[in-house]
Amino acid sequence: MIIGIIMAAVAGAFVSLQNIFNSKVNERAGSWITTTLVLGLGFLASFIIGLLVEGKHLFMLDEMKPWYWFSGVIGVGVVVCLVQSIKRLGPTFAISIVMASQLGFAIVSDSLGLLGLKQVPFTGKQLLAVIVIVTGMLVFKMSGKKELKRERTA
Repeated sequence: MIIGIIMAAVAGAFVSLQNIFNSKVNERAGSWITTTLVLGLGFLASFIIGLLVEGKHLFMLDEMKPWYWFSGVIGVGVVVCLVQSIKRLGPTFAISIVMASQLGFAIVSDSLGLLGLKQVPFTGKQLLAVIVIVTGMLVFKMSGKKELKRERTA
């Protein structure tokens, strides 16, 4: 469990770092070039590392369901939507919305057993967690506006 927590924390840091890079590339190149660079370089790095780590086993895809292949297409939507939301909302607010959305979709996916997941019953604690996160986002966003107004009037 500890390894899972550490890996999730590292993934969160990587996502935040990648979003900073993506927004900087987008300022100079646009959304589609940013998406091409992110996913293209990600493919190249994954392919090379996969070959080094797994060798020929990298190509054993016997039990892959056809709809799994659409994950890369979903990645295009992820990058484009993140770049555009950060551009319009700023990184902190955009990522907080992304996190709440991820949590909400994960709860729905688990509860319904979507895409072959083991079905996990929906609980009040899960609902409370989403409410707390959304409330935190709203408090964060509202407090930022007050601070901005204070700076402008000073």
